[in-house]
Amino acid sequence: MFTGFARTVILYAIIIAGIRLMGKRQVGELEPSELVLSLIIADLASVPMQDYGIPLLSGVVPILTLLSLTMVISVLTMKSPGLRAVLCGRPSVIVANGKLDQREMARNRLTADELMEELRGQGYGDLSAVHFAILETNGRLSVLPYASQKPPTARSLGLAPQEPGLPLPVISDGRLLADNLKLRGYDRSWLDKRLAEHGLRRQSEVFLMTVDLLGTVVVVKKEGRK
Repeated sequence: MFTGFARTVILYAIIIAGIRLMGKRQVGELEPSELVLSLIIADLASVPMQDYGIPLLSGVVPILTLLSLTMVISVLTMKSPGLRAVLCGRPSVIVANGKLDQREMARNRLTADELMEELRGQGYGDLSAVHFAILETNGRLSVLPYASQKPPTARSLGLAPQEPGLPLPVISDGRLLADNLKLRGYDRSWLDKRLAEHGLRRQSEVFLMTVDLLGTVVVVKKEGRK
């Protein structure tokens, strides 16, 4: 029993290391080569976990070899656009200057229903609003609307609002994040005043509290609190 537990922990650690090597991507955003690597590693790891008669190294060595190969390929693809195009593919322009390229859709096996679903998911129900639509190598659709279809921005309206910066959490699930509070230039007395303004007496009543560079405070109370 202990042997099975130890094998599982070791293989789990190796697989996690492999996933970390692929970077912070979601499963749906993996390149084809990364997806293949994930499937192979999962298959290699499952065999020593299930069959104790197979040496652990029979699974570890191939996994480490694949991870090493992946690191080498990553370096090569960064330096060689041609190799990157072979392994990862190239983006496909599905809509160019408002015109739908049906041949490119067929080449990527993208149906009209799937295209409209992607457009609706990004807030474009009408194809006439789309200037360019590009199917990326990770399978996601990037949509660039016509300038007349873009929402107005502060710059287009001639405004110059102050930058609020990144809101930092100062309380998370009732715990005080003292470093973030200090980074924003505030102390505990300031925090107590802000809590009182929201009808709170203790930080344990707060699920999340953030503050930005302009001093804007957002407080989310824990459920069940009024």
